[in-house]
Amino acid sequence: MDTQQVSAPSRAPSAGVVHINIRLTDGYSIISNRLSQHRDMSLLAIGLGTHIQSLPAGRRIGVKALAAIFPESEARIAAALRELEHHGFLRRTRERVRGGRVATRTESYNHPEAAARRAEAGAGARAGAVATSARVIDPAPAPVRVPEREPAPAPAPVPASEPPVVREPDPAPRLVPSPAAPKPPPPPLPFPRRPSAPLFDEAARLLAGLQVSAPLFALSEVDVERLTPGVAAWLERGVRPDAVRVALTDDPPVPLRHPAKLLRHRLIALLPPPVPAAVPVVPLQNCDDCDRAFRSPVPGCCGECRDVRAYADDEPCLLGA
Repeated sequence: MDTQQVSAPSRAPSAGVVHINIRLTDGYSIISNRLSQHRDMSLLAIGLGTHIQSLPAGRRIGVKALAAIFPESEARIAAALRELEHHGFLRRTRERVRGGRVATRTESYNHPEAAARRAEAGAGARAGAVATSARVIDPAPAPVRVPEREPAPAPAPVPASEPPVVREPDPAPRLVPSPAAPKPPPPPLPFPRRPSAPLFDEAARLLAGLQVSAPLFALSEVDVERLTPGVAAWLERGVRPDAVRVALTDDPPVPLRHPAKLLRHRLIALLPPPVPAAVPVVPLQNCDDCDRAFRSPVPGCCGECRDVRAYADDEPCLLGA
């Protein structure tokens, strides 16, 4: 009987991508996975960053130069450049070149974290060298003689026949005010922020009419005059008169001896919060470049067009190694 040949299992994965790699000897660039597998950037930014890192030093990478090569619009390319700059793969600085002109120098980083650590280490080394050169060696201080302390006398022995005395702690004193102590003043009655005669008139009419719906709350003229600012503060905060009337007269105690005092307490304790200020609406503007609508307090350009202007090719924009 012939022996069956057992074949080795294939090393190719059963699903997913299969790499068919050919050894390259020219025309290639080494790209870090920090860029090619970045999870917080768009694919357009990753692809543009890969293209920039494959370019030689001194090549122009402005928006118009890149838009002339790739099919993406200037707005999308400007947004991708800004995205690379935000994550540290690009850094733009302005330098003065020949002829007194100011050029934008763009530096490309394949490892932003390592470049930042190297810059911090260099700055620390320079600061340490400056501190070492400016240090002055102080003379050694003279020794200080400390007098010897005499040994403390030994405690007298306690007779074994006498048990130790344990004292109970004194009870804490009770902080009870005396009947003759002055009482704290009552909290002030609410007062409207913008008082006006119509507001006070409406509050006075509401207090004077409480006895119609709640006969227990029959107030004197003096009580109405004293409580009017508190009711005006409620009305100023957007509470309707019916709601104020219910909040002040609902479920009174039995018997009700002092209706004015109860109304004053409820006006203070149940005061509603002020009405929040209205959020201003930002008006619509037309972009000066693309004529699209965007919200802004002042006219000008939209965000995409501002990015295009930031990376425009009107000034030299060179790629630094």
